[in-house]
Amino acid sequence: MTTPDLVSIIVQDMAAALRFYRLLGLEIPAASDNEAHVEFVTPGGFRLAWDTLELIKSFNDDWPKPVGHRLGLAFKCESAAEVDAVYARITAAGYQSHKEPWDAFWGQRYAVVVDPDGNLIDLFASL
Repeated sequence: MTTPDLVSIIVQDMAAALRFYRLLGLEIPAASDNEAHVEFVTPGGFRLAWDTLELIKSFNDDWPKPVGHRLGLAFKCESAAEVDAVYARITAAGYQSHKEPWDAFWGQRYAVVVDPDGNLIDLFASL
């Protein structure tokens, strides 16, 4: 049996990507900004990683540039108020909003922001 263990995001600019994800509360050392591969491990052991395009092309020179959104990534917040606060912190830092916070019909407070590589990142909490 296989077990999902890691999601990797391919980035154009590691420092810019990590600045964004730090705003989501991920504690990633500043020294990581110059690395080609960076990992964050959740308390449950799941890994979220970032790889530079240069690193990917070093072993996969036929790697196709993505078209459209190929990644769905959602961050669970503790409360509806935290969804609003995280959304405000990210957009105040100059990152793009895709959809302002709203109360979704499925019973969650939801918002969507855009990371530096154009990935849509969901923020949510139960109502």
